[in-house]
Amino acid sequence: MHIDPRSFAFTLLLGLLAAVPPFGIDMILPALSATGASLGVPASKAGLAMSVYLLSLGTMPLIVGPASDRYGRKPLLLLGCAILTVGSLGCATSHSLPILLAWRAVQGVGAASTSIVMAIIRDLFEGRAAQTKISYVVIAINVVPMVAPTAGAQLLALGGWRLLYFVLVAGGVILLLATSLGFAESARPDPSSRLTPSGIIRDYLRVMQHPVCRGYIFVNAAAMGAIFAYVSGSSLFFVNVVGLRPDQYGLIFGATAVAVMGGAWLDGRCSAREVAHGIVLSAGLTLSALAAIAVLCMTLAGWMPIPLVVLLMIGSTFAFGLIAPNVTNGAIQPLPQIAGTVGSAAGFAQMLTATAASVLVSVLFDGRSALSMSAIMVLCSLLAVTAYIGLVRPAERVIVML
Repeated sequence: MHIDPRSFAFTLLLGLLAAVPPFGIDMILPALSATGASLGVPASKAGLAMSVYLLSLGTMPLIVGPASDRYGRKPLLLLGCAILTVGSLGCATSHSLPILLAWRAVQGVGAASTSIVMAIIRDLFEGRAAQTKISYVVIAINVVPMVAPTAGAQLLALGGWRLLYFVLVAGGVILLLATSLGFAESARPDPSSRLTPSGIIRDYLRVMQHPVCRGYIFVNAAAMGAIFAYVSGSSLFFVNVVGLRPDQYGLIFGATAVAVMGGAWLDGRCSAREVAHGIVLSAGLTLSALAAIAVLCMTLAGWMPIPLVVLLMIGSTFAFGLIAPNVTNGAIQPLPQIAGTVGSAAGFAQMLTATAASVLVSVLFDGRSALSMSAIMVLCSLLAVTAYIGLVRPAERVIVML
């Protein structure tokens, strides 16, 4: 009954699991106002449903990753899918905001279990094969921002905001069954190993002391910061400054999401053709930095033709599609025994920089230009280049010499 890891079906299962966290964010966005009205609170307070979900989603992988290294990937996935299903059912039947928020936190805990998808890939694949799988998972993750808000709006019109959560219940059940029947344990946990606070801390120190892992985690975090600077700043610029309608902005955002998928697809093809990952990663980092610098220079010059700005944003997000699979694969390769811990460390660093970049863009927004967005994008993209040149490359050269 187990699905062959080399098959398209297995890749699809991994992609669906990895897409759970963003789906739980993007699908409910159109329903926040309706949720608030139904529960008798302002839409702004209903927006706390996003905050508590993100809090669980950002912190729980720090435990999930090490736990999967000790007890195996499958038990954690099954438990996570079960918690996701229960949390979604609780959200669907909530009749007050505090209860909804509590169940959203539970839902986030369940969704956090899917953070070990990259560790599963490391368990089963080596080198270029692993990178190709990661590229396809990145594509699946980036399909979500394109379809989830539209799906949420349609479901809202069809049956109200509770229907969205019932759909997540159904999705949790399907993933629980698919994982139970189709996924064979990929890790080789040590039966004598126990999950203790000291053991978790020791493993995280081991990750951060490994020069290659540490370097790739920094590159990954900085690159994610550049992307979230765009995500946070693009709506402020295109809607508030330029005056585009929300549907027009939606088309631009959709085009950039497609660009990430295009970059990830190209990376997968390059990996299959045995193009050196350093070449692809260097190209992605260079393109990301150049696109951000170009937008910043245009902003400072006061010359912002919208088609050119959009083209540069597409180039920047395309570059991220080239970067993400390479840095993820580079981070998890050196320490296969604790790949779950490595993935959790990388995900937590991503969350920190993404949050910091988003906050800085919003706080520094001047109301009349793209300066905050472009400046933070330049800062983060240059930090990514610096981390790759200054940390990753020297560490990899030392390993080759040894």
